[in-house]
Amino acid sequence: MDNTHYISTEVLTLEKISDIISHQKPLELSEEAKINIQKCRDYLDRKMETHDEPIYGINTGFGSLYNIKISNDNLSKLQENLVKSHACGTGDEVPAEIVKLILLLKIQSLGYGYSGVQLATVERLVFMYNHDILPVIYEQGSLGASGDLAPLAHLSLPLIGEGEVYFEGERHSSQSVLSRFNLAPITLQSKEGLALLNGTQFMSAYGVHLLLKASKYSYLADLIAAISLEGFDGRKEPFDELIHYVRPHKGQIVTASRITEFLSDSEIIVQPKKHVQDPYSFRCIPQVHGASKDAIDYVKKVMKIEVNSVTDNPNIFIESDKIISGGNFHGQPLALALDFLAIALAELGSISERRTFQLISGLRGLPAFLIDNPGLNSGFMIPQYTAASIVSQNKQLANPASTDSIVSSNGQEDHVSMGANSATKALRIMDNLERILAIELLNAAQAIEYRRPAKSSDFIEMFLKSYRQEVTTVKEDRILHYDIKKTIGFLQSFQIETELLE
Repeated sequence: MDNTHYISTEVLTLEKISDIISHQKPLELSEEAKINIQKCRDYLDRKMETHDEPIYGINTGFGSLYNIKISNDNLSKLQENLVKSHACGTGDEVPAEIVKLILLLKIQSLGYGYSGVQLATVERLVFMYNHDILPVIYEQGSLGASGDLAPLAHLSLPLIGEGEVYFEGERHSSQSVLSRFNLAPITLQSKEGLALLNGTQFMSAYGVHLLLKASKYSYLADLIAAISLEGFDGRKEPFDELIHYVRPHKGQIVTASRITEFLSDSEIIVQPKKHVQDPYSFRCIPQVHGASKDAIDYVKKVMKIEVNSVTDNPNIFIESDKIISGGNFHGQPLALALDFLAIALAELGSISERRTFQLISGLRGLPAFLIDNPGLNSGFMIPQYTAASIVSQNKQLANPASTDSIVSSNGQEDHVSMGANSATKALRIMDNLERILAIELLNAAQAIEYRRPAKSSDFIEMFLKSYRQEVTTVKEDRILHYDIKKTIGFLQSFQIETELLE
């Protein structure tokens, strides 16, 4: 059975991307993509032979240098200079899994045949992807308009034998890896450097990576919240479907239904309750978690459009005989969506920490800080401090980047999206959410031990049994850093069927 993914005009969905990544499928250009790329390149070559007028980025300078005409003799040098001069990234390195996504999305965008690149250039990108030759790219440097210029310049350097790559787990000069495969650097033709550097693939790759994780951790937030509800001896009435069908936000309905299913055969949830109501962090799980789900769904729609789009500039339309300079590289749709996603993820962490706080407060028959002999033992006092600290950082990080803009390129590029900053901030929030939920699980699992011999549902008991193989019940004070670390690892390794994430 052919395991290859063929790059074509067929819609690339998040599910397909996940399948490509998880099964490590090699890429190949479909015949359709090859024809589209070659036809566009041939058209551009003919145009350059007969057209003396300046065409932005093809035979002119870039940015505010758009008025400077470049001679045909220097067009290859122009594109090479563009790639080199724009490779100004700094800061932390982009994680390898995101670099691979950037490669995939750049190949997809160029494969539509509106960018004027050589077929050999796209095939080299495919070769890099298939052989895990991953360019060293840095987080900082993109304004999220004119495309992700600096990160994509670093992505493109290996094409011309420059820059550095990771290969077989080690960092190498690009030239040394090319030599290992007996590959010569690509000689960039007119327009190619601009086609490679213009584009939103840095922001899009972060968005895709985040969405794949967000779907999983949205599910885990529901599951861990259900365990906390059991540990807190909470009520089931707030999850009754009748409440949610009179305020039918999709995410709210999905969350309530999921919690109800998690608790379907629980002994604890049906026990008589002394209290009439639960705090908001328990009672409003469907409304808060549901709103974040709806935000995630919105971001999915934006990303689906983006990963199936052409975002370089100018674009070449053969049938209309037009080369049009526009602004498809502008990251505003992504910047707003990524900021929205960041807020949604931060809120999942915020309400999680509140549940942790309630669990350690000595309420409802639970000992203070979930430990025997409180006073002698501090128990779970300080993990809540840690969660609160992380939640506070998330609140700071969730301030939108998209509301900012700084003029660049001598005023020619006078409004930018800052979507790249939205992307990198959102990833930090996602990583933080993982830690906050791990701390809640650590507390919730401990709280349930004080409800014994009553049992929760079969599903939750099975989940906790698996968890207890990694993290045992705390009987007296110990170094909880290791328990938190093991809990994070447990969540990272936990596999969820795709259909459960919908």
